[in-house]
This record gives sequence, C-alpha cells and structure tokens, in this order.
Amino acid sequence: MVRNFGIVAALAAGACAITPKQLLQAPRRGAPVPNPSGKVALFSYSQYSFEEESSTHAWQLLDLETGEITDSGLNASEVNEAVWIPGTETGVLYINGTNEDVPGGVTLWIGDTAKPSERKLVASLEAPFSGLKVANTSSGDLRFLVNSLAYPNGTAYNEELAPTARNTGRLYSDIYVRHWDTWLTKQRYAVFAGTLLKASGYGLENHEVRNLLKDIPFNVTRPESPVQPFGGSGDYDISPDGSTYALLSKAPHLNKANFTASYIYVGAFDGSAAPEALNGPGSEAYEAGHKGASGAPTFSPDSSKLAYYQQDGEYYESDRVKLYVVDIAQGGYSTGNGSAVSASNWKGLAPDWDRSAGSIAWAPDSESFFTTAEDYARTRAFHIPLDSDADFKPKNLTSVTSISGLAVLPDSSLLIAASAVWTSADFYTLSTNGTQNVLFSAVKVDEDLAGLGPDTLEEFFYDGSLPNFDQQLHALVVKPSNFSEGEKYPLAYIVHGGPQGANANSWSTRWNFQVWADQGYVVVAPNPTGSTGFGQELTDRIAGEWGSYPYEDVVLGWEYVRDNLSSFVDTKNGIVAGASYGGYMTNWIQGHDLGREFKAIVTHDGISNTESAFSSEELWFIRHDYLGPIWAENTTYHEFNPQNHVANFSTPQFVVHNSLDYRLPESDGLSLFNILQTKGIPSRLLSFPDENHWVLNPENSLFWHTEIFNWINHWSKGTDLDDNAIGQ
Repeated sequence: MVRNFGIVAALAAGACAITPKQLLQAPRRGAPVPNPSGKVALFSYSQYSFEEESSTHAWQLLDLETGEITDSGLNASEVNEAVWIPGTETGVLYINGTNEDVPGGVTLWIGDTAKPSERKLVASLEAPFSGLKVANTSSGDLRFLVNSLAYPNGTAYNEELAPTARNTGRLYSDIYVRHWDTWLTKQRYAVFAGTLLKASGYGLENHEVRNLLKDIPFNVTRPESPVQPFGGSGDYDISPDGSTYALLSKAPHLNKANFTASYIYVGAFDGSAAPEALNGPGSEAYEAGHKGASGAPTFSPDSSKLAYYQQDGEYYESDRVKLYVVDIAQGGYSTGNGSAVSASNWKGLAPDWDRSAGSIAWAPDSESFFTTAEDYARTRAFHIPLDSDADFKPKNLTSVTSISGLAVLPDSSLLIAASAVWTSADFYTLSTNGTQNVLFSAVKVDEDLAGLGPDTLEEFFYDGSLPNFDQQLHALVVKPSNFSEGEKYPLAYIVHGGPQGANANSWSTRWNFQVWADQGYVVVAPNPTGSTGFGQELTDRIAGEWGSYPYEDVVLGWEYVRDNLSSFVDTKNGIVAGASYGGYMTNWIQGHDLGREFKAIVTHDGISNTESAFSSEELWFIRHDYLGPIWAENTTYHEFNPQNHVANFSTPQFVVHNSLDYRLPESDGLSLFNILQTKGIPSRLLSFPDENHWVLNPENSLFWHTEIFNWINHWSKGTDLDDNAIGQ
C-alpha cells in the first residue's frame, strides 16, 4: 500500500526543481534554545556563497509567541557559541574564538541580547575551549563547564603554543591508532570547570579552569570526554544549582578498538574528590548486565536526579538504547572512595519499549522527561513519567517530520526543531494538549527551497525475507518536484548506510532525496534487514548476514516497485546508489542478479573486500557484524565478500572513496576501481584527499553531486558524459 503525505494531490503547476547548488547554498539553522522565561529562543544561522566562496554567520532570535525572527545583536564574528544565563531574561555567556593575549586561546564574555553593546570580558582561557554549559548558583556565582584537548598531565592543549617535533613519526604500542579521520596523539579531550565570582564582577576564580578527568584511575584506556569523534557538550552536564557535574567517558579497563563500553561519572563541582562511575563495574546497573555505551547525562531542574541512556552490549554499537534515572545527593559515598556525590535508587524506564532513546529533556517539575527516538523513518518525541510501570510504552507526540532539536518550555510545552524530505528546518511549539503552533518553515522563507512540499513524499510497505518476522518492511518514495501525472521517471534506488541505520524522512545536505529526484528520477529508499526504528529484532538480524537477508529485501523492494509503481517508475533505466554499508550493498549487487537490472551503480566509501575489514579502526563493529575476528571459525568475512563475485561484474560503476576515511580505508575503493578498469567495465573514481567518510566542504560537495549526476544521467538517460576525469 502506497501512502501519500501531500497536502494536495499534486504539486501546483510551475514548481521548480531544487539543484545541488541550491541545496548547498540554502541557509542552515541550528535548533533554537529558549531563554529561561520561554519567551524567545536563540539559534545559529549560516549560509555559504559560491560566488564569494565563503560563509556568513549570525545569531538570531525567534519570538516563541509570534514566530518573528530578529537579529540577536550578537556579533557572529566574535561569538563562537552562546548560552543563556539561568535566572535572567536576556543575559548570555559566550565564547569568543579569539584571544589577543594568548594565541590559539579563547575569551569568555557576559552579554545581553537586550543590550548587545554592553558586553564584558570575564575570562581569558589559554586553549581553544568549547562546549559551554553554565549554572547560576544561590550566591550568584556562575559555574561553567567547557572542553578541550589536554596533555597527559591534565593541562589544556593549545596547538599554536605546542612545541613542534623534529620528526613526523607516529609510534604506537597499543591498538586503535587512528579513528574516523584522525591519527591519535597523546592528547585526549577533557572537561574543565570554572567559576565566575559575582563578588569580583564575575572574574574567573583563581584565573584558571580545572580538569575534571585527570584524577580518574585507569589501567587500559585513559579517560576522555567528550568521547570522540562525535562527542560534544551533550556528553556532560552541570546541575542547575551548580553543585554537581556528570560526564561520559570510555570504560577505563577496556580497549577502545574492541569495546564500545562507556560510563557516566558524577562528581562534586568543588573538586573534593575524583568523579566516580555510577554505572561502571560493581554498580547495580553493571551487575544487572547493562555494560555498553552510555550517553546524554542530564540533570533534572531541581538538581536531585540524573537521567541517562545506555546499551547492554559492550561491543555492539547498535544495541537497543535504554533509559535510566538515578537520585543524586551531596555528601554521600558512592563506592567508598571519598566521592562527595552519591547516586542511589537506580531505575530503568520503559525497559520493554522496543525503540532506542535519543536526547533527554526534563519537564519543569522534575517528575518526567521527554526523549526522542527513531520510529518508522522519523525521529519522534515521547514523554516518560518517572513513576511509570515497567511495561509502560511511550506514545508518539509529534507528526510526520523528524525532530532535530527538542526543548521544554516553563509551561511544559515543547519547542521543536524538525526537518523532512521537503524542508531543511521547521520550528514549532507543541502544547500539553497536543496543539501545534508552527513558528517558522524554511520553505516559506528561503528562496532556494521555494516550491518544495510534502506532496512529493510517499511510502510503501512490502513483505521481506526474514523468516518468522511478523511485520512488513518499509520504503520511502520521493517524486520530482515537477512530477507530471502520466509520465514515467527512471528509478534511483538508494540503500542506506550503517548497516544499522535507516532511510528517513529528514533533510540532508549529503544524500538529499529531493535533490536526487529533481534530476528527473523517482527515488525509492528501502529499509531492509538491519534498519533502525522498526524494532530491535530487525536491527539485530543483519549480524552475520550482510549479503543474505538485506540483499533479498532489497531485491524484494525493487520487485515491488517494478510490479506496483510501473505507472510512473521506469525500472529498466534505473540506477542504484549507496554509501557506507549502502556502498557495500551496491558492490554486492554488482556481483549478483540485481546488478543486471540497473544502468549504473554509484558506490560511496563502501567495502568491496570484506577480508580486509581488519584495516578498520572500530574492530568492535567488525567482530560483531562478521561474527568474530578474521582468524576465527564460522565468521562471514569470506561468505559475503563482494570480490568473490567479480566474474559477474558488468554494470557501469562510479566509485567514491576519500583519503581521510579511516573507518573504511580507501584501499577498498582503489581495489574496486582497479578491478572494474581491468575488466573493461565503464567506471570512474572520485577521491577527496581532505574529506572523511562524508563530503562536507560545500565546493567538494557540489563537485560530488555534479559528477555523480553526470554519471547516472549519462547511463540512464543518454546525456553526454563530461571530460572532467583525469586520464593518461
């Protein structure tokens, strides 16, 4: 059954297609953060200009009653990040990314959005600190947290002031020598604490900030927070009363290459003792079998509780993410080592809920909180009372878009930032009775997005291949903006990465389904075995089955399109594309029957030789999904290796593989391209020396889109192939 989410049956005549350039130069907005009274919200704004070859930045205010957007008065060239000062209406604490006295350092300022010119310098910091969080204490002192790289001795690392080594060698004695796009050095990220004293005009106490991790004991892995490569200020928190902090760090007794485990540490802000892990070895949580990756430590408004999430499996990055809450008190002893903070009454919330939790935002009364979770190709909001029973199943509160930011207002209503295939940003409030008040929609404001709307999006459900699985699989369908009834469009079949991931109804500046459709295709994006947001069983069943059930599901999805959508989809001239695991799947498709059904293939940073997978850095992922290390028996490195099927390769293929992709080293892309070329199969290789698993630079991204679309349009539609490629 195909379901349409359009407001009208068809797009109004004259609608314009969105181009890659429009996608990349359209404004980008951060999630709005409300001020303490809940009357206005502050958000970041940026826009890239291809003409100027540079970006403009701004801080803007959103009126939460009228939806009016105004300039905040904060100078974006001076303000790297800003947070509201609790207890004030318009006061902000912000980081200026420059420091006239310390090269490479930053400065801390107090400002006011009502009087932006009346700013005050309050601290000079000796390193490029970021990730600001602040609490206003009963005395009026402002206690804050920031993070920075730090030397092994605990002092902050400033690259501009660091001595330069006389050689460039990297010497390692432990596994995990590089991650994502960075070779590891002796420096690790750490959370630092500081106090701005009201009595001295908010001068920085002792003129320094303190490293909160340096006294945590370890025997294998040195503590680090935020956890890299994607950790930020969401990896730590300060209680609203300023008395306590919580932070996330990897398990100190386990190697990071082979284990995902991480714990939540709590400590007193005054530094009376080193922080201790509330869910580490010996804790009630650990003994109950919850030993995996943790995240999102978040204090309640009354500072008495801490919520967080954790997975059970200690080397499975896609295990179900479960929610927990503990009581926090000062003056206790958590494990007898002198901690000034105690954590008690540990409790799991909605333990039988078959979804993985995301962000956490407390209700004002500290008796419940809101969380986000993937649910049927959308990120949605859910409400969880602390006194709920073990069998409590949270209900979705939001609509068909996907949440990108969530905040709770003083009246318990929600401020939500969302996106969808048809919009880069929608801001709206959601009252306690479920009433939505749309404050802003990018498609009504941004010239480059004009004409986009929900009428291009449909979805269908179809029978998959998993035995004894009692639900259908899901797929998104995205039509061109100028779709015409009665016309047929070639299929663009896009397989998602992960593999524990999903094709979702959300906006992307990397794989934007509407931009692909507006090249004159119908995009179909299936969610086969391994997909997230449809229950943990579907996610888990891909382990050891990379080329079996998921491939069969992709085939069945393609057959559904062929048999049921043929009135507007041309499968005979279709193409298939995918990145990461989607890149692996396109390589697998190339060697199997489905590969003969496409005119062209696009593979972005995908594995082509599974037997070289141990060149990756996250070995926990390889061990889990291939059922053990490379030398073990009954693993699937050989069984599902695309290069075992090179005899069947024949479809023209475009290969992207970037030099800084350490998760899937570029040798896989080079090997695949060499095979294609040696066999005489039309193929091209695109490599960016300055990009990682993704392509983020706008100029690089435009080139990526241009060359990929040139390729698929040539093989699918017969257009000319450009001569940009480097030849002999």
